[in-house]
Amino acid sequence: MTTVLSSAIDAKRDDLIALTQDLIRIPTLNPPGRDYRLICEYLDKRLADHGFQTELIRAHGTPGDSDKYPRWNMVARREGTHPGDCVHFNSHTDVVEVGAGWTFDPFGAEVSDGKIYGRGTCDMKGGLAASIIAAEAFIETHPDFAGAIEISGTADEETGGYGGVAYLAEQGYFDPKRVQHVIIPEPLNKDRICLGHRGGWWAEIETKGEIAHGAMPFLGDCAVRHMGAVLQEFEDKLFPAMAARYTEMPVVPEGARQSTMNINSIHGGEAEPEPGFTGLQAHCVPDSCRIVIDRRFLVEESLDQVRGEVTDLLEGLRKTRANFDYEITERNSVLPSMTDKGAPIVTTVARAIEDVMGKEPQYVASPGSYDQKHIDRIGTLKNCIAYGPGILDLAHKPDEYIGIDDMIDSAKVMGAALQTLLLPTSD
Repeated sequence: MTTVLSSAIDAKRDDLIALTQDLIRIPTLNPPGRDYRLICEYLDKRLADHGFQTELIRAHGTPGDSDKYPRWNMVARREGTHPGDCVHFNSHTDVVEVGAGWTFDPFGAEVSDGKIYGRGTCDMKGGLAASIIAAEAFIETHPDFAGAIEISGTADEETGGYGGVAYLAEQGYFDPKRVQHVIIPEPLNKDRICLGHRGGWWAEIETKGEIAHGAMPFLGDCAVRHMGAVLQEFEDKLFPAMAARYTEMPVVPEGARQSTMNINSIHGGEAEPEPGFTGLQAHCVPDSCRIVIDRRFLVEESLDQVRGEVTDLLEGLRKTRANFDYEITERNSVLPSMTDKGAPIVTTVARAIEDVMGKEPQYVASPGSYDQKHIDRIGTLKNCIAYGPGILDLAHKPDEYIGIDDMIDSAKVMGAALQTLLLPTSD
């Protein structure tokens, strides 16, 4: 990268810190989807003041969208002085619940020992801030660039992205005729390029029984015991089968190169009493038990296979277990996504990492899905990666943080990528 651009990013260090702090102090908790409009208005003003044309877009009718918690997104575009490609930086603005165990104020954005602490610093407001600083410094030092630069702040990635990137993709914002290169600054580490992610299948399984008096369970049929049989089938058959599968995708960490499944929740029998209730539960045989499963699958597996092996186990129990009955409801599914290692955005960012950090990048894939799925499947734009500062293992954890030096280095990588894609080779 040019010395002038590198120096310009270094000079914006205090601005980068302040910008990240401002973003963290807007508590965009999802669920339910708080302060989406507020953070979009903040980004709108920031980028409009730097010459971007901006839009605030509400994803009407998407999951979670309501008058109380509207799903707002912001898209900003800065045109160059002559035709060329468009480079788009996409970041989600929502953050997950705080959880217990913090020693820092989750929304205080405190700076300590070269790090900024707070919910969303790593995942992924630090990456959003780095992309803004990179774009602003690039425009200031190379005002005669070609093409266009876009920056978006989008909703609901933590709950599927349907009120954010999916909606924008449906509206044509990621049409390959409009946008040619996408970088999503998710926290995969500053020297890694994330090419894609595993697939996901989420389903609810309900086992059914018959209510009766708990002192005479033989007059009823316990749905929880039926669910116990389901879980035992998973332990005996499904989990060993998944553990034997291994992907060629460079998924990190190593354990995620296998197929996996998590039992997200289990509910059976009477509802939990309201807080403060000191009485005893009634004596009833539960007539319903429900679990939610989170099945992550490999590019080598098909969605039909993933669905089929669960339903086959359930059908087997229907045939062999007395009075066994069940219902399965699919909640969501996501296909794996994988960008080719030779794609222009991959090779460009790889060269930028070598230039800025003096090392070859590591190529990885994410254990969980992120918004590349919508850019790929709905937008049909394949030239997309995740690249950004932050340590993936810190996402959703207490005392989440982002390293300031890591944000500077990542901003320089993004700036170097803009130089390659939007400037003549002689510049």
